[in-house]
Amino acid sequence: MTPPAVRELDPLSDPRWPAASIFHTPGWLKALHQSYGYTASVLTTSQPGQPLTNGLVFCRVDSWLTGRRLISLPFSDFCEPIAATTEELLPLIAGLRQIAATEHYKYAELRPLTHFPASPPGFEISQSFYHHQLDLRPGAASVYKNFHKDCIQRKIRRATKEGLVITEGTTPDDLQHFHHLLLQTRRRHGLPPQPFAWFRNLTACLGNAVTIRLAKKDGQPIAGIFTATHAKTLHYKYGASDAAFHRLGAMPFLFWHAIQDAVQRGLEVLDFGRTDCDNSGLIEFKEHFGATRATVSYWRSPAQSSPLADSNTWKSRIIHNACAHLPDRALSTLGALLYRHVA
Repeated sequence: MTPPAVRELDPLSDPRWPAASIFHTPGWLKALHQSYGYTASVLTTSQPGQPLTNGLVFCRVDSWLTGRRLISLPFSDFCEPIAATTEELLPLIAGLRQIAATEHYKYAELRPLTHFPASPPGFEISQSFYHHQLDLRPGAASVYKNFHKDCIQRKIRRATKEGLVITEGTTPDDLQHFHHLLLQTRRRHGLPPQPFAWFRNLTACLGNAVTIRLAKKDGQPIAGIFTATHAKTLHYKYGASDAAFHRLGAMPFLFWHAIQDAVQRGLEVLDFGRTDCDNSGLIEFKEHFGATRATVSYWRSPAQSSPLADSNTWKSRIIHNACAHLPDRALSTLGALLYRHVA
């Protein structure tokens, strides 16, 4: 049997493209383009003018620092291929490999959540992460009962006693406050911050789906979380805090407010996103809320590690040391320069 022809289409101009997850939406894809110059494309076997029954979205990443790569999808925790069966998906995977070969890309990478063959032809697992989700359907009171009594419930009570105030918004001031906290957080971890333009573009492109929550002590922002809503899911994307105020319990307090709001709005899942498997502190934090853990694997053809992903390389050590000592403005500039190469 002749394999079906694989076509490439523009998901931003083709009205058939479905918003299967937050990472498939036109808003997310537009923000990727505006922030990093990545242009999204979709591979499909669906005929022009017919309903779109399958699709694999990806971006061409052209970097002088980390090489030319095909990524599905940059800066996205996961990107589920759209296909009803493995037989429908395999031509799309083969099509991506073909583009990588003919256009001389270093590798193709797929980031599925669940819908993927056990051993896709030509691909091997390159990285694995933990992915956490919290079921909100039992209601806020039941969810709260499952919080760790000391690590979460006690800190929520402490935050209330300390008079912390939660604000919500996406104003320029909210963005500036959040990014300033993010810069502090990334510096503590020895990493450059994501570009301010990324958050500005996400906010503009996703519109009302985005919420920035800030915890304030006597009017001063001391912690914040950046979330986006899609369908019945609240996606936690980024968090930041001032270490001088960690004892006040601002982060658990922020999540508790987000959970209460999500339940009131009829949302069913809080998606905590991905976590490095060796980040025990963040894994424990998410599971102290009662979130369940699953493993998410990224697949590459051919499999190889990213130059900036290996914390033992000399480049990573230089970046780590620079992040600890650069002034704020210089650190922000470093993040703006580096992030489009990491994807």
